[in-house]
Amino acid sequence: MKILFVLSALLCVYRASASTEPLIVTDPAEVSNRTSALLSCNLTAPTSPIKGSFWMKNDLELDGTRKSTNQAYIELTLNKINAQAGGQYKCVFVTEPEVSEVIEVKTPLHVSAYKHSEQGNERDRGVMVCHGYGYPLPTDWAWRKIQPDGTPFAIANATLDKYEIKTTPNKTTLSILDLDMEQDMGDYECMATSELGVASDKIHLRVRSRLAALWPFLGIVAEVIILVTIIFIYEKRRTPDEISDDDDSGSAPLKSNSTNHKEKNVRQRNSN
Repeated sequence: MKILFVLSALLCVYRASASTEPLIVTDPAEVSNRTSALLSCNLTAPTSPIKGSFWMKNDLELDGTRKSTNQAYIELTLNKINAQAGGQYKCVFVTEPEVSEVIEVKTPLHVSAYKHSEQGNERDRGVMVCHGYGYPLPTDWAWRKIQPDGTPFAIANATLDKYEIKTTPNKTTLSILDLDMEQDMGDYECMATSELGVASDKIHLRVRSRLAALWPFLGIVAEVIILVTIIFIYEKRRTPDEISDDDDSGSAPLKSNSTNHKEKNVRQRNSN
């Protein structure tokens, strides 16, 4: 009997203490696939006075949400929920100790290529990058090459010993070793999977000849050679008339002097 009495007493104490523990009621408990939402938290049975409250997203305090009031009910309005707005939102009440509760805002998965058009030179390395946005983040990434007939070709790290794939939850990178103009040029697709579905994006890869980088320099050299050739041909083909005209212009003053000298001799004879 004594043992039963002790156990019942302990149970009553446990129930009393549990009933007085602070409890935060959230509304809604979770947000999924919505364009806007109103998050609210209501603190019941606080163990100490409330000195303030604020909101956090992914463990970072949201600017402008801290309040120095003793209100047990707070709200946060999300006017536009997009891929970047998803995450874990936490309402925090400043008490001793602090109490908080998390509301998950889930958003559809979105995949975006860093560049939708990439290019590389033959025999070099080609790199393509895709980013994933949304909450939760992708749990799996995959790469495919679209064949000329439209069928996808799955790519893995060991495929043909020329592909390298590196992934993080929000990013994937595909590296192609020893680029080939015929085999590697074309469209590639990066795909991400999360608990909310699948999303993808495409990248077009262009492969240039290794001589392509020299074409601008060769063009300038060709223009200089053509210009020098034109000048050389022009100088060689100058007509003899042009040359004689230049010589005559130099001797003209001598003819004038000779005429003046003859006129002086005639005047002297007439005077005699």
